[in-house]
Amino acid sequence: MNKRLKEKVKEALSSVLPITVIVLTLSMTIVPMPSGMLLLFLAGAAMLIVGMGLFSLGADISMMPMGSGIGAQLTQSRKLSLLVICSFVMGVIITMAEPDLQVLAKQVPAIPDRTIILTVGVGVGIFFVIAALRTLFGIPLARLLWGFYILVFLLAAIAPSDFLAVAFDSGGVTTGPITVPFIMALGIGMVSVRSDGRAQDDNFGFVALCSIGPILAVLLLSILYRPSTANYEPFSAVEVETSADVARALAEQTPEYLREVAVALLPLIAFF
Repeated sequence: MNKRLKEKVKEALSSVLPITVIVLTLSMTIVPMPSGMLLLFLAGAAMLIVGMGLFSLGADISMMPMGSGIGAQLTQSRKLSLLVICSFVMGVIITMAEPDLQVLAKQVPAIPDRTIILTVGVGVGIFFVIAALRTLFGIPLARLLWGFYILVFLLAAIAPSDFLAVAFDSGGVTTGPITVPFIMALGIGMVSVRSDGRAQDDNFGFVALCSIGPILAVLLLSILYRPSTANYEPFSAVEVETSADVARALAEQTPEYLREVAVALLPLIAFF
């Protein structure tokens, strides 16, 4: 376990370090940063490396095997209703636990956070069902992509223009660190019980289809909800000047972030 954790932390370090170096270079040349803010950034980068390492380890030893096993069992059960219900519920709760979605929801003040989170979750859930049925019945992926993207652009033509960017950004939620490993693992499990020649090709396409769901769901929300605007709300950084301010800011905000993580993950843990 310790060896695998070290490997994951090294992978996280290789991902975060280049960005950290770029930001440090810019802060010393083009965009000078206050010393307190720079220290806060370095502390956040260190926490990000450790957190990504722990998350990657957790995904490898729990989410991937669990998702693959559940996908295989659902397909072997031969119960279409069970497959549809479980796929929908899993799609919703996995998406609602996605950190990317929490960030997106906070950037759109015109709509309540829970409304956006639930809308995107339902969109992913519905299209995860479609992806599962495509695998089960061997429907060509290209045919579905053509049809649904035509529908996306038809809705985009009548949706409020302010919401187009939000809708298409919401599709990126399905490329987050929680959603991708689990959806792909479930897909691999579902096709693992098939023995036909196309089974290996159908391993892929789950994320592509699930990415359409949030776009359609948010476009429909904008048409039905009709908010006045969907302007992004700028993020306001914590004001820090000294190392003591940095320590105080981390101490004050860490419990709140831990609570958000717990609220997001508890439904997922309870379901499985």
